[in-house]
Parts: sequence; C-alpha cells; structure tokens
Amino acid sequence: MSVAIVVLAGDGIGPEVVSAARAVIDALGLQVDYDEHAFGGAAIDRHGTALTDDTLEACRSADAVLLGAVGGPKWDRARDRDARAPRPEQGLLGLRQGLGLYANLRPVRPLPALYSASPLREERIAGTDLLVVRELTGGIYFGEKQRSAQRASDVCTYSVTEVERIARVAFEAAGRRRGQVTSVDKANVLETSRLWREVVSRVHGDDYRDLSLDHLLVDNAAMQLLSHPAGFDVLLTENLFGDILSDEAAMLTGSIGLLPSASLGEPDEPGLFEPVHGSAPDIAGTGAANPLATILSAALMLRHGLGLESEAAAIESAVDRALENGLRTPDLGGDVGTHGATSAVLEHL
Repeated sequence: MSVAIVVLAGDGIGPEVVSAARAVIDALGLQVDYDEHAFGGAAIDRHGTALTDDTLEACRSADAVLLGAVGGPKWDRARDRDARAPRPEQGLLGLRQGLGLYANLRPVRPLPALYSASPLREERIAGTDLLVVRELTGGIYFGEKQRSAQRASDVCTYSVTEVERIARVAFEAAGRRRGQVTSVDKANVLETSRLWREVVSRVHGDDYRDLSLDHLLVDNAAMQLLSHPAGFDVLLTENLFGDILSDEAAMLTGSIGLLPSASLGEPDEPGLFEPVHGSAPDIAGTGAANPLATILSAALMLRHGLGLESEAAAIESAVDRALENGLRTPDLGGDVGTHGATSAVLEHL
C-alpha cells in the first residue's frame, strides 16, 4: 500500500517533532510519498501568506496531512507593527475551511506511569480516558468581525446542519467507546447554545437512543474536568469551548506535549493530524522538544486517515511502553531530548 502524505512542518519546534514522527512511520515499512510544503510563519517569510493556493491544492490531493506547529514572536511583532500583517494562525483556519475539516478529535488518556507528572493528585485522574470532539469550522472564530476605535465585535453563528454533523461524530465515537456523550454549551445565556442543545438532543432521540446523553454548562464542565475527569467519555463542544477545555484536559496527562489531535471532514477527504501544543520558539533548535504528541498524531493519521488500525495501535503501544520504562522528556521532569525520545519509541515498536 502506497500513501501520499503532505508534510507541513511549520515553525519553531515543528520541523523537529515532525521529523521524529516520520522516523516512526518509516519504521513500519510502509510505502510513503512525503510532499513537504512551507506553512504558517515559514510560508509568510517565503510567499507572503501562511497558506498558498498550491499548498492547499496539494493537501486536497493527498491521503492525509501531517502538521507540526505554527507561530512565533517574530510574526507577532510584525502584527503589532501592522494590524494587516499576515498571521501564521491564518494558515490553520484556511486549511480547516479549505479541506472542510469540521470535526476535531482530541483523546486524553493519562498513563499510570505519568500520574505523578500531573498537577492533580493521582486519585483525581486515575482511570481517565476521554475524547474531546470539537466543532472546528463554525462559531465565533469564523463569524463576522468588526473593529473601530471604540468598539469591537465577533459574531458567533451556528446552523442546524453544522450542529447535526458534529453531534453524529460524537455519538458514533461514543458507540465505539463507553457509550456516553456529554454535550457542553452555555444555554442559560447564549442563543447559539440553546440551538446547540436542541439539535444535539434531537439527533440523540432520533438515532442514538441506545447511548447516554447529558448536557453540561461550560463553566461546570471546566470544574468537572478537574474534580472528576474519569467521569467523562466523549465531550462534545462548539469551537471556542472545545479550544479551551481541550487544553485544560491536556494538563491531566502532565504535559501538553503528550496530546495528539485529528481534524476530520467527509470520509473521502484527507484529514489533518497535528499535536495540540504550540511552536515553543524558546526551545526550538535545542533538541529538547517532546515529540510524543506528534508521534501519537501520526498514529491517529494511520487510524483515521489511512485505515491502518494495527499500525496505529503499534505506535501507541510503543509510546506507552517507552514511558512505562522511564522515558521522561524535560516537560515531564526528565532530561531525554527529541532524539532520545524518538529512539526510545523505535526500540519498543
């Protein structure tokens, strides 16, 4: 089987962690055709835009897209000097829209070997195994934006169709897990959240009555994630709430450097697979970056993007065993760098 993967290494530590993930993929013996493109800040420097038309077209033609990270102070300063300056993050939004990637999956599963790395006590996080399903192409991030000298506004909009399709992704995922969906909203205040709750409830009643559904206000969800995270199975959220809650959930594992993500659209379209963490420009080039989130994102790519379940499980098992045998990167309180962590995973693959 030959697969075509577009590689968008991006900025900061992106090239380093993507290189690690590629080494692990290559160790599986797959026939892979990598197509590399500048993206984010690197593309701004080279082409004047974070996402070129050629890059978007290459992504559309690929089997899957593997992304590192984007952004950094260099482009932040340019934006401070000129509000019209392109931002690396615009590439991400453009890629999501251009590929129709409306569903973001973020699994959160603290390993017993790393319970001590979490800021929460072991008894709080023991048994946690949850999946955040975040709507990715609607909401306030994509609504109309206005700015004047005295006022600013961001419009949050959701359609019935948008809520229906992300709800189905969450229910289908729950059907393969423990059968429990918690839908997060702010229905006591926001009209979009009231629509969200109504549509999710209808989809559940029409097609997924065998699964459990409960609704939780976002502020309560934030509290419950810290007080009783093991009580969640699938968390279904709109765009902004999911962005915030998934980063909060990341700390249950001890480090955001461990969390992968998958962004998916229609079944016949390529998905985007990337670590949750940022570009960490302060450690770029030092060899200290934790590559595990990107390696685990590659596993999600094999599972959800390429249908290679056994290969995906092999990578995840290798990461688990490496950590169980003492692998600790600097963000986990150890001193093993990017190369050493990659080698540890390869030894267990």
